[in-house]
Amino acid sequence: MTTPIAEFARAFAGARWVDVLPRSAACPRLPASVLLHAGPPYRGSPPAPVLHAAIQALLYEGAAADERAAARLLGEGAVRLEPAQDHGVATPLAQVVSASMPLFAVEGAGSVRFAPLVEGPPPALRFGSLAPSCRDALRQSDAWAAAVLAPLVRRQPPRLDEIIGVALAQGDECHARTIAAGAALADRLAGLADSDSARLRTQPAFVLPLFMAAAAAAMAAPGQRVAAIGGNGIAFGVRWAGQASWSTAPALPPRGTRMDGHAATAALGAIGDSAVIDWCGLGGQALSAAPSLAAEWQDALPADAADLRARLVDAHSGIVDPQRVREHALAPLVHLAILDRSGACGLIGRGVYIPPLQLFAAADDGGAAAP
Repeated sequence: MTTPIAEFARAFAGARWVDVLPRSAACPRLPASVLLHAGPPYRGSPPAPVLHAAIQALLYEGAAADERAAARLLGEGAVRLEPAQDHGVATPLAQVVSASMPLFAVEGAGSVRFAPLVEGPPPALRFGSLAPSCRDALRQSDAWAAAVLAPLVRRQPPRLDEIIGVALAQGDECHARTIAAGAALADRLAGLADSDSARLRTQPAFVLPLFMAAAAAAMAAPGQRVAAIGGNGIAFGVRWAGQASWSTAPALPPRGTRMDGHAATAALGAIGDSAVIDWCGLGGQALSAAPSLAAEWQDALPADAADLRARLVDAHSGIVDPQRVREHALAPLVHLAILDRSGACGLIGRGVYIPPLQLFAAADDGGAAAP
């Protein structure tokens, strides 16, 4: 039985992109000495890609003269890392969000949540690169978004559920594949110049943080049990609604397709807050809408992958129900990029991550397994 497109986008009903603003405006109580990262909090040093992104963030802010000085600030504790989702922000992969970095603001399900702009293809901050060109690219994207995109979305906020519907109908599952989504976004920004439209259409990853922020807003709705989900490269975790702590388990690397020359490269454990998209019924729970991805990853997918949506996703909210996860002893699928563990190569593939069932078994007692 084919799932209607409207069912895939149910969790995103009415979500709108409403603004672009710096983190300092989105999170005014958060000091500049705090940097935001994906997934649960670290219990020690972050992995190399996140350390690189944190160094880049300090250089972007002008808080350090060079990489060595930035690393010293982090090592001495003058700057600290905190989970982005604990502050209403969802950040992709290894990207670390600092005070003046630009954020998308998305309104949905009665709240507003945020996610950072991504600056383009590799090398990029979200892949943990130390290349100075990443900061230059982000500054250019920031200026473009503030001058061109922000006025358009403030005047006529685009509906993200409509964009998702168009994208799903064209073979996107709206996480690992967002080509059609980027084009649909360009089509819905009234007054966008042809050159700016072309820029959006050639950067399919641009739309992804919008979906992340919309998913985070959906998870903040009354009655939702899971308030946050994601990986930090070392641990993967969930934070239950009403709780401050995360339940965590060791994060294994995603399995899927490796880029040429990286079949044997050591991969980082699952990382990124984009798991919120899959939790809200897209990505791994929408593979039937993206048969090309299902075929690409067939060796990495569980035998019951086609049945996961029907078994795990609540029909009313469109969001994975942790009680169903426990009842069926089936974990949702999460689509994630695969990063080099050393931080030297950045992006080395993309694939599927299956969270441990023990995370969801701890839903009622708030327990946590040490990563």
